[in-house]
Amino acid sequence: MTLQTILVGLVLAGLIGACAPVPTPELPDPEPKVEVLPPEVLRMYEGLQDGDVWIEPVDPEYLSMETIRQEVDYWTDERAGTIIVDPWDRYLYLVQNDNRAMRYTVGVGEAGRDFSGDATIPYGREWPRWTPTPNMLNKDPETYEPHRSGMSGGAENPLGARALYLHRGGKDTLYRIHGTPQPWSIGTASSSGCIRMFQQDVIDLYERVDKGRTRVTVLREDQAGQGTRPPGTAPISATSTPIPMAEAQTLQRMADDDALTLDMLLGGS
Repeated sequence: MTLQTILVGLVLAGLIGACAPVPTPELPDPEPKVEVLPPEVLRMYEGLQDGDVWIEPVDPEYLSMETIRQEVDYWTDERAGTIIVDPWDRYLYLVQNDNRAMRYTVGVGEAGRDFSGDATIPYGREWPRWTPTPNMLNKDPETYEPHRSGMSGGAENPLGARALYLHRGGKDTLYRIHGTPQPWSIGTASSSGCIRMFQQDVIDLYERVDKGRTRVTVLREDQAGQGTRPPGTAPISATSTPIPMAEAQTLQRMADDDALTLDMLLGGS
């Protein structure tokens, strides 16, 4: 082998090496960013004694300005006191006057998406008893068999601190709006359950609801985001970018004055 052959081989090896992908260095996972919330917000979700049961505070990790209960703009023809559940965007709205609503973030299970339409709340329960369904017993007997005859209300009960029972045509729909001892499930979709709320939120809602008279509407998937924008404009859903409330109100006033829609003002067709 000549010196020239060796040199050519080294050059080619260098070129091939230069074309190889550079190994990505292993970097530590970044620390998750936790939104710093005002003290008055954290107080809404602090621990509390409710009768004989202590309710744990909600870890700030599960809270943000988007998930806390708050009064928001909401446009609907439903009368004040009506509950509107949007299981697709995972919000529950308690309608108030003057295009406003109290909004709560919820967790949704399969049952929460199977049910839609109107119902009423004839009654509610504080620290309700829970019994697993036959389907739960069949799917996961190891977990649910010990509770076949039911579980008394308490800190570990899946129905949480309060439950509102939905009826239609005088019959129980088996659909519930209830609390949960699993705050990490709020704002998510899971395999079981109806509509779950933070314990502190379901207590707040329970106190506001007129049991025996409250009407409930559960939206279909094609109605997701309904009510989040003024009439005649596209709703804000989980797949769209919301505009600030103040901006929405300003644009709506302009639209009313000029007989235009928000879509036209925003440059839509």
